[in-house]
Amino acid sequence: MSQLPTPNAEQLARSQDLTVLICQKMAEAGGAIPFAEFMQAVLYTPRLGYYSGGAQKFGQSGDFVTAPEISPIFAQTCAAQAAQVLFETSGNILELGAGTGKLAADLLLALATLNSLPKQYYVLEVSNHLRQIQRENCQEKLPANLFEKIIWLEKLPEKFSGLILGNEVLDAIPPHVVQKTAQGWCEQFVAWDDAEKQFFTILKPLGVKTKIGKSKPLSLPNLVAHLPQDLPIGYVTEVNPAATALVKRLAEVLEKGAILLVDYGFAAREYYHPQRAQGTLMCHFQHYAHSNPFVNIGLQDITAHVDFTQMAEAGVAAGAQLAGFCSQAQFLINCGILQILQQFAPNTADTIKQTAAAQKLLSPSEMGDLFKVIGFSKNISAPLLGFAQGDKAHTL
Repeated sequence: MSQLPTPNAEQLARSQDLTVLICQKMAEAGGAIPFAEFMQAVLYTPRLGYYSGGAQKFGQSGDFVTAPEISPIFAQTCAAQAAQVLFETSGNILELGAGTGKLAADLLLALATLNSLPKQYYVLEVSNHLRQIQRENCQEKLPANLFEKIIWLEKLPEKFSGLILGNEVLDAIPPHVVQKTAQGWCEQFVAWDDAEKQFFTILKPLGVKTKIGKSKPLSLPNLVAHLPQDLPIGYVTEVNPAATALVKRLAEVLEKGAILLVDYGFAAREYYHPQRAQGTLMCHFQHYAHSNPFVNIGLQDITAHVDFTQMAEAGVAAGAQLAGFCSQAQFLINCGILQILQQFAPNTADTIKQTAAAQKLLSPSEMGDLFKVIGFSKNISAPLLGFAQGDKAHTL
């Protein structure tokens, strides 16, 4: 923690304003709020939250780098999978949480070269700040005929045909943090210590119901019922009814086509490993990764790894077919990233640059194995290209 960079005066003032608002929320709730509600406020409070404020988040001058930011080769490779789905559906693309808009722009350019453009490219973005950045970046990078295909949405459509795509979306959905005690599973709440001027956690017995958007109430006790029974006392982990509800809703919305979700996480057997006793929460601040969500309020990203087994069960229960599950490296290889690299002239500066970028996307020590891709399909006949080899859906 001592190695973290020091925020500037403007950042500290904004962080303090957000801290005051969160403390007010806690006071209204009787002194403490669930960690999920705390994380929601930290990330998404209008104008002050991490994703709603004005600071740069993506790229070398931000806090972390996503696959689309590393190189356009990521989108160019994913275009092969998108083209297959669009051929089957004659439909559209819907991207969830489009970051800087780089994936949208690069994917449209790649699909144009494949003569496989969607009718429309929809972007569902909850942050007004990011929506404006996406609009500016896409307008600058795309010719008018491609930019005009992009339509920004504020909510999911009722029905959709084509490809639904989400890159690093599930990890940013606030989870509930639970801890096993001698009396059973309890939930972590966050409170404020006015003497120490810092947030701290307390444990409360699991509540009976929790509301997730407009969906039906979900029971946290039901969600922890699937956890391994032999986990030790003191074990901390996350359950994410909001992420589960999103996957369920996407499967319900999809009439024909596929859903692809790329994120870091594990199948349940690995997610709830006895050695992962402190959970999977991670924070990112100016390319420093650490595990304390109670510093740099509103200035750092907070994420949790994805339980892909839970996501698979949610999608299938809502009527979608599990189309595949594999590492990001395997998915990109199946979609032809190695063939794309071969198209560059040998020993040129661009070739060296793209090869280095591909190494980050594919290497097990970088993003290749840590990031996974889960796919769902509905009413399409052909197996998805990205899972042609190395499909590990049987491990979920």
